[in-house]
Order: sequence, then structure tokens, then C-alpha cells
Amino acid sequence: MTAHEKPQSLLEDVATVENRDDLIATFVGSNPDYYRGQFQNIGAKSGFSWTFNAAAALLGPIWFGMRGLWNWGLAFVILETFALVQIARGLFGDLGAEARAQIEQVEGTLALRKEQLAAAIEREAPNVEAFERFITSLEAAIAGFELEAQQAEASAIWVALFGLAVLIVVKIGQGIMANPVLESRFSEWLSDRTIAAGLDQSRLALSACFVLLIFAASIVHFAFPGKAPALADFPTEDVYRRTMITWVEAFFNFIILQGEWFFDLITYGIRTVLDALELVFVETPWIVVASFIILLTGLAAGTRAAIFAGAFLAYMGVLGFWEKAMTTLALLGTAACISIVIGIPLGMFCARRPRLYSVVRPIMDFMQTMPAFVFMIPVIAFFGTGKPAAVVTTMIFGGTPVVRLTVLGLRGVPETIREAAIAYGGSKWYLLTKVDLPLAAPSILAGINQTIMLSLAMVVVASLIGAKGLGEDVLEALQYASVGQGILAGFAILFCAMILDRVVQGRRS
Repeated sequence: MTAHEKPQSLLEDVATVENRDDLIATFVGSNPDYYRGQFQNIGAKSGFSWTFNAAAALLGPIWFGMRGLWNWGLAFVILETFALVQIARGLFGDLGAEARAQIEQVEGTLALRKEQLAAAIEREAPNVEAFERFITSLEAAIAGFELEAQQAEASAIWVALFGLAVLIVVKIGQGIMANPVLESRFSEWLSDRTIAAGLDQSRLALSACFVLLIFAASIVHFAFPGKAPALADFPTEDVYRRTMITWVEAFFNFIILQGEWFFDLITYGIRTVLDALELVFVETPWIVVASFIILLTGLAAGTRAAIFAGAFLAYMGVLGFWEKAMTTLALLGTAACISIVIGIPLGMFCARRPRLYSVVRPIMDFMQTMPAFVFMIPVIAFFGTGKPAAVVTTMIFGGTPVVRLTVLGLRGVPETIREAAIAYGGSKWYLLTKVDLPLAAPSILAGINQTIMLSLAMVVVASLIGAKGLGEDVLEALQYASVGQGILAGFAILFCAMILDRVVQGRRS
């Protein structure tokens, strides 16, 4: 190194240090000299650096909140709230209140039993001794509750000390963790300037208001029960619920009256497909259906799977589940076929249109998260009870995976391959049929498999609204506590699922 290069290198190092110091000052916003030294010590060690930040220990979750470290701040809010509640309960709370409330209830029962005893003695009834034993047990219970109240009140100081110990430990932990966490946040900020930096008055006010609100509400509610009823029960009136019920019923009545032709058309379409599948599965001789299923399983998943499929079908036939199993497959096939016919084109359409998918996705989230028993209510209102309503319910629950996985598969097709096909003159139809769909086929077939499995999971629920099949046997077993019937029908449903899964999974492999 020449004499000229060495001073130049030193100047660059000094400039780098000065630049880092300025960045730290910009990031922390206050007391930059302290944080420069702390960050330097933390960065110089490969392991955990033991430091202590007195401001973080004193302010607690407020410090973490105003620094934007809410992932730590929320945890410390919970811990400090627990500690402060214990301190308040020990110093100001009535720990024996619950036991005394029990005493009041027992005393009311005791007074009633004494009146009954007096009446029994007066008329020389034969159950006088039973009343006396009952009164004796109530008096013993009162004595036990009184002892419990005394012990709870005597332990108040220990509850307060326990809360104080927890608070001290949490404060020490906050002080120890503050600087390493802030230094890690600073490293993230260097590469992503959208991360909050400095000390903003709005963040300080927000964190202080949030933390103090949590502290105050929790202490008042747990340490002084009954003093603030609004904290225990949401302030509302029953008239709001009744009004909303009236509006919802009026809305559904309007839809039913205006859209009766539409729901009849859907019912007719579902009934047509369902009748065709029932003709295939139920009316066709069992040996034809069994042979077809075994052959299809063998072609899709191999000889071993075909042998198991034959055994499963034999189980259903020997135990008398054949007709109900075929009815279940017809119902499931109708729901799955309609879901797949609608879902795959919809997924293909949404895959290249993000705005449309942003509208469709919340609807699918609603369909999957809403409990089945809830969306069965409008289905029954629109379609009545029976198999068409069961098919619609099954489609709502199980129809979304094929759409999601079709979108996922098509979006996962590498753009380089699509660009190469376009460069060689491929049309949109060629691009779809020869590039996109073949490469997305594993994901699409996984969506079909998931749709079939989720549809089969609705067999028992659908039987509540008139669907026949194996779900009806399981429902009867639940109603009459028939363990044997429920287990055998459950295994039949399981075997149907396994056959369908092997057919779809095998073909995908």
C-alpha cells in the first residue's frame, strides 16, 4: 500500500463511522450517544449481549410501543397487567367476596329447608330426618365457605407480594431485552426505510393510551368486581338484536319471493344431475358398479389399490351399506362435479385477473370459515329440505379448494416458459392447453382431491336436511347412542373417501 492509499482508506473508514453514527441518531431520535455505545457493544459480540435500558424498564410496554416494537410490547402488556392485577387484588380487592356470595346462596336454601322441616315436624311427616340431615350438610357447607373466605382474606398480602415479584421480574426483563431488540430493529431499518424510526408523538400517545387503558380496565374489573358493570357486559339493548332479526327476515323473504324462479331452476339442474348419478350408482347392478370402481382404481393407482378397493366394497355389501354408500357417492358426485365444473374455469379466469380474485377470495374465505350449520339456514330457506339443499350445502363447504389451487397452479407457471411459447408464435389457446394447464395440473388435481374430501366430510351434516345415505346411519347412531351402528357406518364413509382419494391421487402421480 502506498503512502497516498493508506490515508485515503482511513478517511473512508472514518466517513463510514460518522455515517453510521448519524443513522443511529436518526433512528433512535433521543440520547444518540447512549445508543451508539450500546449498539457497538451488541454488534461486537456474536452471542447475546447483556445490557440494561433503564427507560425501557421504567416505561415498560409504552417504551416498546413508541419504538414500534409491538411484538414485544403486547407480550409485556399482558405480563404487567397480570402483575398489577395481583397487586391491586391483594391491597384493595375483596378476595373473600366469592366465598361470601356462596354463603348467601346457601343461607337462602337453608332458610327454605328449615321452614320445610318445621312444617314436616308439625304434621309428623316421615321425612323429618332427611330434612335434618340436609340442614346439617348445609350448615357444614356454610362453615366451609366461611373458612375459605377467611383464608382468602389472610392470603391477600401474599397475593400482592407475588404480583410485585412478577412485576419486578418483568421490568428487569424489559430492561435487558430493550437494547438488543432495538439494535435488531435498527439493522432492519437500514435495509427497509419504511420501518418506523425516531420518536413520534402520535406513536407515544397511542402506546401510552393503549397500555394505560388495558391496565385501568383490567385492574378495575378483576380487583373490584361489580364496581364497573359496563366492563363485564357489553352495553347494549335487546331491541337492537330484535330489530336486526326483523330486517334479516324481511330481506330473505324478499329474495325468496323475487327469486323463486331462479332457485327452482337451480333445483331442477341439481336434481337432473343427481338423478342421473343415482341411476348409475344405485339402479345399476352392483356387480357392474363394483367392477367399474375396481378397474378405475387399478388403472389410476395400481393393482394393490384395486385389491383394497374391492375389499372396501365387499365390506359395504356384506354389512348392508351398499345402497346407502352408492346414494352417498351419487350425492357427493353431484356436488363435486358441479363444484369442479364451476371452480376450474373460475380459477382459470381469476389467475390472470388479480382484481377479480381480490373480490372472489373474501367470498371463498366466508364460505370456508362460516360454520356449516349457519349457512344451512339460508339454504333451507331458498331450496327447502332434501337432496338438492344438501348438494348446495356441500358445494358451499367443499367448492373453494379447487378454485384456490387452480389459481395457485396457474400463477406458479414460470413466466419464462410462457414467454418462450409466445415468442414461438403460440396462440392464447395453445398457451392455455399446452403450457399453463399441463404445468398447473398437479395443483389443479390436488384441488379436485380436496374438494371431493371436503364434500365427503359433509355427508353427516347434510343428512340433517334430508340427504340420505351413510350420513343418515351416523346421525341415527348419534341420536340413539348406537355405538356399533355409528362405527360401522363411519368406516363405510372412510372407505369411500379412501377409494376416491386413491383414484385422484394415483392419477396425479
